[in-house]
Amino acid sequence: MDKKNYFTTPIWAEERPDFIKSLNKASDKYIKDSKKKHRKLFKTTNDYGQLHYSGSLANDNNFLDFRNYIGAKSWEFLDDHGYDMDQYQTILSHMWVQEFSQNGGGHQSTQVSPNQHVSGFYFLKCSDKTSFPIFHEPRTGAKATKLKMKTKLNGPVSGTGLLHFKPVPGTLIIFPSYLEYEFAIDAAIEPFRFIQWNIQSVPKEIAKDA
Repeated sequence: MDKKNYFTTPIWAEERPDFIKSLNKASDKYIKDSKKKHRKLFKTTNDYGQLHYSGSLANDNNFLDFRNYIGAKSWEFLDDHGYDMDQYQTILSHMWVQEFSQNGGGHQSTQVSPNQHVSGFYFLKCSDKTSFPIFHEPRTGAKATKLKMKTKLNGPVSGTGLLHFKPVPGTLIIFPSYLEYEFAIDAAIEPFRFIQWNIQSVPKEIAKDA
């Protein structure tokens, strides 16, 4: 029987190591400032489980080439869905860098990015010993009727409910913002740092009047 896959959830990934050096350098001051800001908290937690993150990077020109690249890729991502992107303007809503604690316990609980259309990660520091993103099955009906899975599978299948994505430095991931994700608890064996962003599509007539 002919097999067709409909209502799929695309995740785009590619390796772009050319951004690593410049973006790590540009990110250092933000992580350093974040650690200073939360210094009092370190006294009670010993930095365990903390996330060190920047404010908005939207106006820092050290990230300009990267912003332009992910903006173009996000537009392409939506266009590939079949959306009429001639009617929309994509806007970078948020972009920030974050680094997990050097004393372990860093993680992100399950979440989505509300009122956005494209989200993504770019990994600056990571390894097979660090945290990683876990994507969740987005279909409510599929979650409610899920059967017990086979114990041995060669990669993701149609019934997969969780996708563990293991990045390397330079990995860029783009996905629809409705897709639920989390980050596994980090053991702080090696540094873990990444940039995260959200992009919203706004009708051009609204963007023009804004």
